[in-house]
This record gives sequence, C-alpha cells and structure tokens, in this order.
Amino acid sequence: MLIFSMSVSHAQLQPTDSDALLKVSVIDEHNVPMTSEHVSFVSEKTKKNFGGVTDANGKFDILIPKNCVYDVKYRQFTADALYGKKLNVPGGDDLITFNYTIRVQLPKTFTLKNVFFDTGKATLRAESNKELDDLVDFMSHQKGIVIEVGGYTDNVGADADNLKLSQARAEAVRNYLIKKGIGQDRIQAKGYGSADPVAPNDTSEGKQQNRRTEVHILKS
Repeated sequence: MLIFSMSVSHAQLQPTDSDALLKVSVIDEHNVPMTSEHVSFVSEKTKKNFGGVTDANGKFDILIPKNCVYDVKYRQFTADALYGKKLNVPGGDDLITFNYTIRVQLPKTFTLKNVFFDTGKATLRAESNKELDDLVDFMSHQKGIVIEVGGYTDNVGADADNLKLSQARAEAVRNYLIKKGIGQDRIQAKGYGSADPVAPNDTSEGKQQNRRTEVHILKS
C-alpha cells in the first residue's frame, strides 16, 4: 500500500533532521509534464513505500527518510514499472532537498494480464473489470494517447475461426473502454488470430500466454 503525500503548498513542506524534501517531476519523451502519475519510492532498508501523484504541472513534493536507498516505481497502464535509476538519500545533519525528474517513455506494446473471456466466446468476465478500469483511468489522464486493442489466440482450431474470435474479443474490450467514457476515436480494435505467438504452442502454458489482449500505442 502506498503512502501518498497530501496536497499541500510547497511552503508547508520543509526538510527535517530525519527526512529529506523530494521535489518530483514526471515528463514524457517530449518533455511534456505528465499529470496524475503515481510514483512510489520503496526503501531497500525497510521495504516501506512512500509516494505521491503528480499535479497539473507534473509535480509533487514529499518528505522521505534520509540515509536510505530507494527503488523508484511509477504507474504504467495497469501495473507498476520499475524506473531504471535508484534514489540514494544520504544521512547526516544537513537539511536536504532533492529535485528528482522521471522521464517516462511508454512502451509500444503492453499486455493486459488480467483480461479474461468465456471459453470460445468474446464475453468479458467480471475479473477483467479492474484491469480495464485501470486502463480507463490511465487514458482519462493521458488524453493524447491513441491505442489499438489487439486480440490474439493460440493455434487450436481453424485460422479463420481464430481470427474472427480474436477480432470479437478486441472489439469487446474497445466497447468496454468506450462505455467508460474514452472517446471512440482514440481506440481501434484488431484481431490477429494465432499470429505472432509469444510462446510455443506445444504446451498448455504456452497456449495460455498466446491467448492474450495487447495494447498497441499508436500515438502518445
């Protein structure tokens, strides 16, 4: 569970003897501030999480314990992604203020790991709602994002049937997102059938991996 900083003015947060003041900025690959981005700092020493959510300027401030190294994570689509750089906050008696900028480059393809359908059908199961609602939340805040929902199957059955099923499943996801308020011009749907497997189809585990729903970033 993340411990999110409260929404307070910069004047109210000051570094202390035990805590450093961390001034976080999140930008995309075009240096555009990213709003409503969840960022957490996980202490390697205590495993505690400290985090915040960026404001309209892509920023937030937080107090974070000194004399510790932190893993940095940020919310990406529906899951937390590990940022490549660790944060090392030194100890000592000095009052410390850090300016910490995270540059987020969205992946071109992201697999939705918790989207499920009834067997052989395009009916979304209720277990899919949380993952899709997280995607809705992400797209609601990143309004320039345009995606394609890609549906995939394993290699069991006729190619034509698999293509039809994967298209119907991709459209079911698209329709869910639209009903939740995402503009239909921001979502395309395409079924790929058994094309582009990510694992061998000669095991049940491999087939399960190939039966997947992907998000393809068309525009960010």
